[in-house]
Amino acid sequence: MTANGTRKAAGRPAAGGSGTLALIAVAVGVATTLIRLAATSRSFDLFGDEIIYTDLGHSAAAGGFPSITGRPFFLHPPGFFYLEAGWEKLLGYQGDLVVHVYQMRALNAVLAGATAVVLALLVARAGSVWAAAVAGAMFAVEPYCIRQNDRVLLETAMMLWLLLGYLALAYLIGRPPSRWVLAGAAGTGVLFGFAVLTKDVAALLTVLPLLAAAALGWGLRRRVTLLVVGCTMVTYGVYLAVVAATGYFQALWQAKTEGLQRLLGLIQATGFNKFGSTSLIGRLTSEASYFGVTYILLVLALTALVLLLRRGGPLQRVLALLQIAAFTTLGYALFVGTLEEQALYLLLVPSMLTVPVAATLWRGHLGRHRRVPRTVLLSTMAILMLGLNLATCVQWLVQPDNGYARLRQYLAAHVPAGSAIIAVDGTNERGITEWALSDRYRVGRWSTPAARAKAHARYVVVPWATIKLGYGHLSPAQVRALVRQGRPVFSFHERTYGDLVLYQLPPAGGHGR
Repeated sequence: MTANGTRKAAGRPAAGGSGTLALIAVAVGVATTLIRLAATSRSFDLFGDEIIYTDLGHSAAAGGFPSITGRPFFLHPPGFFYLEAGWEKLLGYQGDLVVHVYQMRALNAVLAGATAVVLALLVARAGSVWAAAVAGAMFAVEPYCIRQNDRVLLETAMMLWLLLGYLALAYLIGRPPSRWVLAGAAGTGVLFGFAVLTKDVAALLTVLPLLAAAALGWGLRRRVTLLVVGCTMVTYGVYLAVVAATGYFQALWQAKTEGLQRLLGLIQATGFNKFGSTSLIGRLTSEASYFGVTYILLVLALTALVLLLRRGGPLQRVLALLQIAAFTTLGYALFVGTLEEQALYLLLVPSMLTVPVAATLWRGHLGRHRRVPRTVLLSTMAILMLGLNLATCVQWLVQPDNGYARLRQYLAAHVPAGSAIIAVDGTNERGITEWALSDRYRVGRWSTPAARAKAHARYVVVPWATIKLGYGHLSPAQVRALVRQGRPVFSFHERTYGDLVLYQLPPAGGHGR
């Protein structure tokens, strides 16, 4: 097949492949969901943001805007929080913090399964059925994606809406103008709008690529593309209108202004660029044993980008614009803006989309006999990458990483509710200990003898990996001096927080153990 022939064929699965594609989509969707459900309660310890987002979803279930400490929350849009509210209505509210977090993790597991299905369908549309199988399988066992999907964070839902929008867009490309195309474009814009209503940064991965496509004349006809953009903006505008009508626009403006400053890097409240935070290079190096294949995939995405721009048809080039937007967004966050670990998901999933499609183009433009060596090479690479990721996935399922859930069980059995517990993690903001225990206990930073005596605090929780990385209001030496006065009564070694230890201290002013 010639290069031109490849371009013409690209965008539709091979004839007779619809049944195979359906089986692949179902298989990767089920596998993705089951893997994440299996990891929900044992493979990833509690994460501060997911406790906040779980509480916001619970507040949304009561009606009105999501709120925290009694005030409406506008830093992020409410899309995911209303999904949580619906999930809670469906399954019921269990009351216990950890159980409720796990309940919302299950929601993200289901959303991740749907993401795998949409990813496979979109890769098949732009590439081939075999590429769809590889992309779906890679997503199912990709360690970074598993960790991201198994935390109650916004990016999983945002990416699902975003991919649904691009899948709808893919079915419009190449069709002559008609009322149905215009209706489809409007629906596509609504899907993109839902992505933005889940997390504002989705606008950089939807509106910007579409405006670039309209300027370059790629993908849809220009007026249809602009209709998609317009409907995306209208969808978000409805939310703004509701906020304004209820009298909260000033609060939203303040929250969005702060959020924009954080995005631009003018405020470094969180992330790797925050003063005193651990270095990104250090984190990447320490996690290379888990995410080595992830790093390779991101490098391959750069090559894929060149192939899609040079040899791709209308759909492939639109996907290349998505990849460019993802690289640009993460690149800016890396050097200037606020870079948080979950941001990599916004680049990794588009890479899982473009790399298999580019591999199809790279293999397909040669004659049949010349394709064989490339097919062998691509198949070998895919098997190795899937095998390494699967090994990590199995390791995570076998080795528990749920120390705070175990700590809560120990405390419930041995320490009365309402007791004072000292938290040494957390710098300017609350640390994971306070987020994980404050529903049952008084958690504070009573590190001096006078403060301990006043609060009657005799327990201290130390997530040692966090303290050694500098994420504490006390230095490691100060923490060691504090706990030297007492004795460990609970200890658990895990991947996320290292040695998680509960120490019992003598009464303030006492001596020895």
